[in-house]
Amino acid sequence: MRRVHKKDDAPVRDASVLMLFGRGQAPRTLAGRREQDRLERLGVADVDVLLLQRSAKLRHHPNQVAFPGGGRDPEDADEIAAALREAEEETGLDPDGVEVVGTLDPLYIPVSSFEVTPVLAWWQNPSNVWVVDHGESSRVYRVPVADLVAPENRGTFTAPDRSYRTPAFDVGVLRVWGFTAALLEFALEEMGWARDWDRAAQIDIEL
Repeated sequence: MRRVHKKDDAPVRDASVLMLFGRGQAPRTLAGRREQDRLERLGVADVDVLLLQRSAKLRHHPNQVAFPGGGRDPEDADEIAAALREAEEETGLDPDGVEVVGTLDPLYIPVSSFEVTPVLAWWQNPSNVWVVDHGESSRVYRVPVADLVAPENRGTFTAPDRSYRTPAFDVGVLRVWGFTAALLEFALEEMGWARDWDRAAQIDIEL
């Protein structure tokens, strides 16, 4: 995943996102028998990931699909505590049901001056999730991994001014691009779940 490095004198705030995988959601995309067998062999036929769509009222990244997360508060013991607290505040999940696997290296986000630590976790005991604060989020979804890895749901988003390109996912109920899509692509590749897809295919995103 491409990294952006902050300037030495740039102010920065620590933040975390929760990359939470669990079981329970059936895919929307119809898979052929061979693909279904592959997903079952990998053990991910019913694996999903928790995502939300940010509110249109937010100053940074309005309407963008994201992992639950946010800035670290003084009372947070570490990046993991921050990610779990933010996820509970945004989606209502019970953090006691979450098993943290580990963290990835922090990534700098220039537009918001956050240095974000991705926290990888498994939903051992899933709980109900919903939009807790409509000022923060507009939708909360458990998105099936099978829908994310389907080649027909993958593509590239190119900014209107062509200043940047990112991976993108179109799973019908939402479209993922930018930082979150790059993290998803990295995770799917590292876990051996990804399939080949047409990198020339474009997915349009309404900004």
